[in-house]
Amino acid sequence: MDAAIHDLSDLFKQLGLPNGGAAIRKFCAEHYLPPHEYLEDAQFWSTAQSQFLREAWLEDADWAPLIDQLDARLRH
Repeated sequence: MDAAIHDLSDLFKQLGLPNGGAAIRKFCAEHYLPPHEYLEDAQFWSTAQSQFLREAWLEDADWAPLIDQLDARLRH
């Protein structure tokens, strides 16, 4: 079985976003999630991005730890 190992750069690429280190830092600096909002419900996602985040997290896919990491970074 081939276990895929992803990093935050891969998650951003999967979401169709610029995925270099500077681009990720910029995105995280420019976006904020209030405590009561779910990551996938944030208004800055497209419908497809939101759906991917929701489904990958609910299915506990190999993306889930990175989605949790992104969630934490956006609650700065």
